Amino acid sequence: MNHQHSEHADEMPANQAAQPPLARQIQEHAISGTDVEPNSTPHPMLMTMLDGWLLMLHGEAFLIDTQQSGPRGPDKLFSTNWVMPMAQREIGNAKLTLRTMLSLEPATVSDRRYPELFQEGETAYGLPIVDGQHPHNFFMELAGIYDYAVDGKTLISFYAAPVGDPALGPPAFPHRASASEDPIAPLGHHLQDSTHIADDVVTLGATYRGLKLEASGFHGREPGEDRWEIDQGKIDSWAARATINPAENWSIQYSIGQLRAPEALFPTENIRRMTASLMYNRPLRYGNWASMLLWGRNQSLLDGNVGNSYLFESTLHLRRNFAWTRIENVDRTNELLIGENPLPPGFTERYFARVQAYTTGYDRDIAHVAHLSTAIGGQITWYGVPDVLKPIYGAHPIGGILFIRVRVF
Repeated sequence: MNHQHSEHADEMPANQAAQPPLARQIQEHAISGTDVEPNSTPHPMLMTMLDGWLLMLHGEAFLIDTQQSGPRGPDKLFSTNWVMPMAQREIGNAKLTLRTMLSLEPATVSDRRYPELFQEGETAYGLPIVDGQHPHNFFMELAGIYDYAVDGKTLISFYAAPVGDPALGPPAFPHRASASEDPIAPLGHHLQDSTHIADDVVTLGATYRGLKLEASGFHGREPGEDRWEIDQGKIDSWAARATINPAENWSIQYSIGQLRAPEALFPTENIRRMTASLMYNRPLRYGNWASMLLWGRNQSLLDGNVGNSYLFESTLHLRRNFAWTRIENVDRTNELLIGENPLPPGFTERYFARVQAYTTGYDRDIAHVAHLSTAIGGQITWYGVPDVLKPIYGAHPIGGILFIRVRVF
């Protein structure tokens, strides 16, 4: 077993080993969809060869206790988790990757949500989820990927997934190194990377040196409330993304897409989404430092209403220690005023207020047993609340979590 794809460099066929770093990273497919991070980003996992197939496994689980203050701040014990088994095989100048990502969150997050102040998006029991985050599906991804090396500089990729991640946004928060120790979804999730568990995804991509261009078709509706099943629907939405890795430690992406009726409560509202991100990763002698700046924007194609989100996050790893921060400035809709109640007749969702969230956290690996690393840690989040929401949330709400984290390495 090995822990890094880079340790297999001597096993690569000559055509792959001679390719630029971005093309090699793409063919590793260590995160969801066809997403890209800086070439220097580590991806710890288990790997072994079997009958010409490279088998890989990585994943993690957090057992979390959250405590939140204020009238809207419930407490809860729950778990966020995922596991990703993969298999790859060389076929001449091409590589075939088969990948599955599974999560037990439908069982480990009760009542179809976990508490998160000011979060919104999707439904539970037919009502809007407000101040909470929905669990992931049991099937987070079922995908096949075919990468063909045209020559030493050019790579053509095809991605097909009944459940998968189209070319829209940066790597989703559960999989990016800059958020590796934060188990809670960003408040801007539904303006940035919520399509990472979309249905019926097809993506065509072309990579030349350090530039990658992609186009996707997919089903735009968010997954249904039954998180154990695989939803399906016709391809009715699209996305396009340009990514450039100008140096080993940098990655920049811009993406745009149009989602058909993503929210079940607003079946006539289509959304145009745009995102841009700048990622930086720096390997250290005894660890790693990963950071990201991210902007995400939703525009309603029904009435033109626009919401923006801004995020900075950074995780520093030194030996057994991890420290991180996440800072957000996010537009929120008038669903916050209604709470988890039925929407009034004729209700129109509109962005109307902006919230800030400031998170800092720390954890420490305490044991390495049988390719599992275990850490104990916690984080605290405090908020900047606009005047219009202070009567509902209080002037200075805070949220804190304590957790145990287990990761395959």
